[in-house]
Amino acid sequence: MDVALGLAGVSAADVAAVATLDRRASLLEPFARRRSWPLVVFPPERLAMVAVPRPSARVAAAVGVPSVAEAAALAAAGPGARLLVPKEVLHGVTVAIAAAGRG
Repeated sequence: MDVALGLAGVSAADVAAVATLDRRASLLEPFARRRSWPLVVFPPERLAMVAVPRPSARVAAAVGVPSVAEAAALAAAGPGARLLVPKEVLHGVTVAIAAAGRG
């Protein structure tokens, strides 16, 4: 995660939450707890509504939605959010980082 934060030009203190698909929550909960970051989970129906720049047919076939990392990051960051780091596989984990919209 530190590599992804570096790509985004942000620090761990800037992280508001870790977000994922609801059925993957148990995988990320220990990580989020170690970092003292809240874990936000979304049902697939919610993630399917998020427009992402790089949808994946492979992800859609596996979990039923074309994006988890980017869609969850954008959904958690709220309306007007933008991706700072599009999905990136780092150490076998797909991550994406979004920033809240300015408003």
